[in-house]
Amino acid sequence: MDKVVGSPAEAVSDIPDGASLAVGGFGLCGVPIQLIAALHEHGVGDLETVSNNCGVDGEGLGVLLMAKRIRKTTGSYVGENKEFERQFLQGELEVELTPQGTLAERLRAGGAGIPAFFTPAGVGTQVAEGGIPLRYNTDGTVAQASEPKEVRVFDGVQYVLERSIVTDYALVRAAKGDRHGNLVYDFSARNFNPLCAMSGRITIAEVEELVEPGELDPVDVHTPGVFVQRVVVVGEDGKRIERRTVRSRTEES
Repeated sequence: MDKVVGSPAEAVSDIPDGASLAVGGFGLCGVPIQLIAALHEHGVGDLETVSNNCGVDGEGLGVLLMAKRIRKTTGSYVGENKEFERQFLQGELEVELTPQGTLAERLRAGGAGIPAFFTPAGVGTQVAEGGIPLRYNTDGTVAQASEPKEVRVFDGVQYVLERSIVTDYALVRAAKGDRHGNLVYDFSARNFNPLCAMSGRITIAEVEELVEPGELDPVDVHTPGVFVQRVVVVGEDGKRIERRTVRSRTEES
């Protein structure tokens, strides 16, 4: 039952080339940066990632992207990353865009053992009708586009069929975790981390604080330990701010 491993490097040591990864975080909030750094050091490539966004230049998944370790990524937001744009438009990266709520449900459904579901999101758009560029040629023409999806009517409303997501591994970050793998997230870090944790066949959690079994109130646990196979303690070092905004102090009257 003790799922704690000694280091991020040990935690990701068996992840092979070509693996699929669900990676938690929202912007740079709640991103498993220590595990990503260890994976970069591990040297694997040809990865397929699933995450709300693909980090920013040089941070989060942007570290792996800059090193050209990612072959395909599935996400709902791709801004704030110039290298992402360059690789996509130059035909170096395959990108599957999906509505944010649909992505969240695809991950949750994968973890719940649901193979597919119907949603109204995307009906009447290229999400359902196909034609979204997935990969470009180097000359800017579309090399591969999305296929049409099944659309059915329920109670007079159209819904599009979406497949769930199950990945080889999931990398998540939690504020607290115990030796059994029970996890608690802070604020916006709860947006995608619990869903990614569910969808991975092997889920690896970096935690800022390790507590003993029984110290977490069960009602406060966001990810039950049944979904987590490895826990590594990383502390709070390395947290990043995606966009720092300050305002000038007004003069006192």
